[in-house]
Amino acid sequence: VPYMGYVQNTNSTNSVWEQNSTTCSLRIPQELFLTLGLISLVENILVVLAIIKNRNLHSPMYYFICCLAVSDMLVSVANVVETIVMLLTEHGLLVVTPEMLRQLDNVIDIMNCSSVVSSLSFLCTIAADRYITIFYALRYHSIMTTQRAVTIIAMVWLTSITASILFIVYHSHTAVIVCLVTFFCITLVFTAVLYMHMFILAHVHSRRIMAIYKSRRQGTSMKGAITLTILLGVFILCWGPFFLHLILILTCPTTPFCTCFFSYFNLFLILIICNSLIDPLIYAYRSQELRKTLKELNSFWSVILTL
Repeated sequence: VPYMGYVQNTNSTNSVWEQNSTTCSLRIPQELFLTLGLISLVENILVVLAIIKNRNLHSPMYYFICCLAVSDMLVSVANVVETIVMLLTEHGLLVVTPEMLRQLDNVIDIMNCSSVVSSLSFLCTIAADRYITIFYALRYHSIMTTQRAVTIIAMVWLTSITASILFIVYHSHTAVIVCLVTFFCITLVFTAVLYMHMFILAHVHSRRIMAIYKSRRQGTSMKGAITLTILLGVFILCWGPFFLHLILILTCPTTPFCTCFFSYFNLFLILIICNSLIDPLIYAYRSQELRKTLKELNSFWSVILTL
């Protein structure tokens, strides 16, 4: 299975799963993992370059979106690297020792774990940023300064990487899965509460802002909130089966239904990669400024490739 192997190697659960899941097995070609991973990687690199290139996108919200794209890149890079190593090994073009494979697996697991923790954290951060923009519009620039945004970004990455290393080191402990599932649920509840408040009270707040400029600004903020709603929905759809996989490992690791569900783990990984692939399309569709910059970048590389 390409990456996140620590989930499937949890103590004796895996041996039971292997014995009982043969009738439910689903084989997905490694080439599909590689193709989707490469497409996702290119898309997210373009998003990061577009945000860096366009000064109009140099704002806290786009800094957070840029970090979300980097989180998606971690999944893509991990998938591409491990799939290439597996394909080269299968065809006898690369010889690796069990110790090298174990170390590679640990690094890839850390990258993927960092991706999910940082993605959830930045989705919450963007939600909080949109909340401040809508309900504290006049004070937004004093509350969410560039310095504070950079500090938040540094804290999220430091926490994500540290937590991921600890999770992989103690991967055999049930507490690791409990922590991941709990974090997933807490972040979803936090974001849902903010959204409920935003969308229920936004129309009331808009009546209090009579100036045309401010009304337009709030409209832009609501558009950003809707964009994040789409991102969050896609994240839940793509990562949900994986977290359900974790929950079932804790609750029913040996029942026929659960062991059958475990056998579709590769499909869950495909969904995770698809999340990294879909996110850039959402950024581009919802942001005219970002879409314009992406077109300029595509035109630039088209000219370079034709030379």
